[in-house]
Amino acid sequence: MPQVVIPDKLFFTISETGKLTGIKSYVLRYWESEFNTLKPDKTTGGQRRYRKKDVELILKIKDLLYVQGYTLAGAKRFLKKQKKASEEIAVANVIGLKKELREMLKIMEHKEG
Repeated sequence: MPQVVIPDKLFFTISETGKLTGIKSYVLRYWESEFNTLKPDKTTGGQRRYRKKDVELILKIKDLLYVQGYTLAGAKRFLKKQKKASEEIAVANVIGLKKELREMLKIMEHKEG
């Protein structure tokens, strides 16, 4: 699948998102109902406003379904597992940072005393 360059914008309409990703608007709306992580903001008029992270997620879903051959259920499981792994890495990073900060605090307290 060719690399998609996502313009540096805050928001994309559903038609812009469709053009960028090659996914029709009705499919995007369906995917919103299937993938709970795909939740674009909506204007007061109800128009969808996709962010860059939404477009990236759509491209990932497209790859899973159309290139790698996952089913909808399989793609959901894959994304859930990927999210959990990312969260675990983030927690480990925070724990490591906390440990480093405590060590720095001990060093600073030792120098002051």
